[in-house]
Amino acid sequence: MINDMLLLIIEKVVSELEIGRLAGEVAVEEGVDVFGDGGENVDGVAAGEIKIKERVIRFCPQRKEYLASPIDMSDTKWAEAADKYHEAEKLVFDEEPKEITGKCKLINEKILYLNTPVFSDPSTLIAEWIELLRPRRVDWLTLLEKFKERNSGLYLKMAELVLNEESFQENIHDYSKLIDTHYKDSRLEDAERVLKKMTDKGIEPDILTSIILVHMYNTINNLERAQESFDSLKIQGFQSDTKVYNSLVMAYIKAGKPDVAENLIKDMETRDIKPIRDMLMALLRSFSERGKAVRAQSTSTSMILAGYQPDLEYYTSLVGAYGPSDPEHAREILNKMRKAGIKPDDKCTANMMGGYEKKNCLDKALNLLLELEKDGFEPGFETYSVLVDWLAHLQLVDECEELQRKITENGDVPPLKVHVSLCAMYSKEGDKKKAPQALGVVEGKKDLLGADEFERIIDGLIAGGLTSDAERILKVMEAQGFPASQRLKVSLMGSAFLPRRSKAKLYF
Repeated sequence: MINDMLLLIIEKVVSELEIGRLAGEVAVEEGVDVFGDGGENVDGVAAGEIKIKERVIRFCPQRKEYLASPIDMSDTKWAEAADKYHEAEKLVFDEEPKEITGKCKLINEKILYLNTPVFSDPSTLIAEWIELLRPRRVDWLTLLEKFKERNSGLYLKMAELVLNEESFQENIHDYSKLIDTHYKDSRLEDAERVLKKMTDKGIEPDILTSIILVHMYNTINNLERAQESFDSLKIQGFQSDTKVYNSLVMAYIKAGKPDVAENLIKDMETRDIKPIRDMLMALLRSFSERGKAVRAQSTSTSMILAGYQPDLEYYTSLVGAYGPSDPEHAREILNKMRKAGIKPDDKCTANMMGGYEKKNCLDKALNLLLELEKDGFEPGFETYSVLVDWLAHLQLVDECEELQRKITENGDVPPLKVHVSLCAMYSKEGDKKKAPQALGVVEGKKDLLGADEFERIIDGLIAGGLTSDAERILKVMEAQGFPASQRLKVSLMGSAFLPRRSKAKLYF
């Protein structure tokens, strides 16, 4: 029987050799003489089928020779072609299934109507069926097809079970189809079990199986195995397409590894494979969130060269990337955006405010807000949150509270960053009423706090002379797995001797 790799490429090869659609048509047309040479059907088998075998063997190169030149089999038509050929094996390459009669027919019916309790150990029925029928692959395929029609819930278990039967003559496509089905139905443990069974038998993943594994391992964030499968595709000569690259790129971005994702996109570009817009935008956002302006700019250039027009999301990400390190350049980007007729939204404006906050350019921030408001812009949740954080650093209590009211009046819930800012601000003020309330809120969200947030809270408590609470929060911080910096330890030790305010204890 022709191996699975050849089955996948038959349709393309015969088309190039002008015997066009013949093999595919025979596979689906139930033995019609597609060659048009007047052959008659004999016992339900087309006379032309013999010619298919001869021409396929004659014109299809051996697998290792074919793979010497890279091929692109990413299109879904190849998977569909593989299914057609394997489903039609009994029509083209095998004899008709054996007639089932007598006792064997009774056993066959029992197998078809297996229920869950009985299926736990169907070996006796299967063994008896094998002994009576002496099945070949075509008989197994016929049984599985009927079993799927009558008991689809147990079909996959039966399909996996028959892989162990020598007479079934399993091939790699049998495994890959099961793996793919389990993966698409989110049964990843089952998919890995079938994969292990395949490799334990010495069957290495082919191109189609490796593509499935790339997608599957990306889904479960197992990037090491996903990369292995991706590298296997290259070794086999496969020219990975946009879908395969996109799956791996998005997985690396999700895992917080945009640098690796960027290298994959560069690899795509060297192969003249156009990255999709969503892929590039995801990478741009990732660099923006990390403040990597140069890498963000490189990604934005790739987008332009790929023919994608800048939009609001594009400009917002660039402003966010440049804001922390170069707010002036970020402002130039924002101005360019406005000239292009794209109005900054709340997120974009918040990114710009965050950039000005890093450089403490309050006057420029206020001027920009006034300028945007003339164009009809109204600050929202994102912008107000940045401003609360900024004004809290400046200990402008009344202004902070006013902005906080605007956030809640709009029905928004203040983010954790705002609660941390208010806690630090009230603690520095030594406010015995508001400080305990704010501290209670952030302590209730301790699992979401990072090292920087903990240190800011503790610094505020120390500044307000609330040493006991500072020591307690330090223990909470360390229990969360964040070791205190030497600076913080020294500051806490010094506060015991030089308290700035009364050492009031916060009670809850």
